[in-house]
Amino acid sequence: MSSVADVLAPLNAEGTRATILRWCKSVGDTVVKDEPLLELETDKVTVEIPAPADGTLIEILKQVNAEVTPDEVLARLSLVGGSASLPRATAGAAAAASSADTPAKGQAPAGAGEAHSNLSPAVRRLLREHSIDAAAVAGSGLDGRITAQDVERYLAAPQPIAGASRIPHSAIRRRVAEHMARSVAEAPHVTTLFEADLSRVLAHRARNTAAYKARGVHLTLTAYFVNACAKALQAYREVNATFHREALELHRDINIGVGTALGDKGLIVPVIHRAQSLDLFQIAQRLERLVAAARAGELTADDVRGGTFTISNHGVGGSLLAAPIIINQPQVAILGVGKVQRRVCVLPVGTEEEIGVRSMCYLTLTIDHRALDAFQANAFLGLIVSTLEQWPEAD
Repeated sequence: MSSVADVLAPLNAEGTRATILRWCKSVGDTVVKDEPLLELETDKVTVEIPAPADGTLIEILKQVNAEVTPDEVLARLSLVGGSASLPRATAGAAAAASSADTPAKGQAPAGAGEAHSNLSPAVRRLLREHSIDAAAVAGSGLDGRITAQDVERYLAAPQPIAGASRIPHSAIRRRVAEHMARSVAEAPHVTTLFEADLSRVLAHRARNTAAYKARGVHLTLTAYFVNACAKALQAYREVNATFHREALELHRDINIGVGTALGDKGLIVPVIHRAQSLDLFQIAQRLERLVAAARAGELTADDVRGGTFTISNHGVGGSLLAAPIIINQPQVAILGVGKVQRRVCVLPVGTEEEIGVRSMCYLTLTIDHRALDAFQANAFLGLIVSTLEQWPEAD
């Protein structure tokens, strides 16, 4: 003959409130009389509720973290060959044992701050074992009380290093962080890597720097990259685009943004509008004005609007390679330019080869794989490389 018995919350549990801390058994488990069935956490102590008889746990009525009241049914046992009339499952012995850790009236528990003096022994034990000040732990229990789970979450989370200081984020830093996180979440990023010989570009720059300076413009390598990108974007219009779920929007104008570092304040991307209509001098002129305005905090709203493609010249800081560079949404690609470095190369000489030294740099193109594939990315980046490597001696 089998019968069912209720497991009741004790009438004499210490504390004014009690919650389920954990279940020692699961539904379907066999239980033996007096072995721990569950733990209750009260305002003052943690107590074990023993099984009232031999049997099988067939139902759990109160889940972990649920608040319970005295005499409330917590679970049900299926008994074999016994009577449903059983002594109440009490926690007197466990409460007495746990009370040994209870501080004297008016005494703060070990490891607890003044704001958290009313803690259970389990919580106090965890705080003491890990040398944690209770004031540092956010409580999720009743009236903000700290539970054992709160302490475990605190231990699992990265903790600040002793003596470290906090620097509030600038408005630019916060916007960039949000924008970059959104881009990574939305777009599958894929990066392709090419190497470019900038010997002809550097020779052209050396010949023209003085003439540009006489006209009031500083000729930078970035101007060459903008010019080469503008030509490649005219040839591959799908890179100068915005991805939509229904279609790829091809932009008429080529508006190239150039990432500009603002020291420790963050990054901003001023835009050279209609780059396809500008020659190298005009690009260098606009680039110089925009970079100066960015660093002086004088960019207008129009100066940063409407970009359709972005260049990140991370090489100015000494970086050889950075990948992936996060796409500036809603664009579909971004060019990364590494540091120009003199490297030993194998050079073709007619039908033969020889060793030489050239000014090389790595170029990366990171694409939104929803909009572009590897074939398009490689063809586009290949055209940029060939434009730079075949730069005319005079133009």
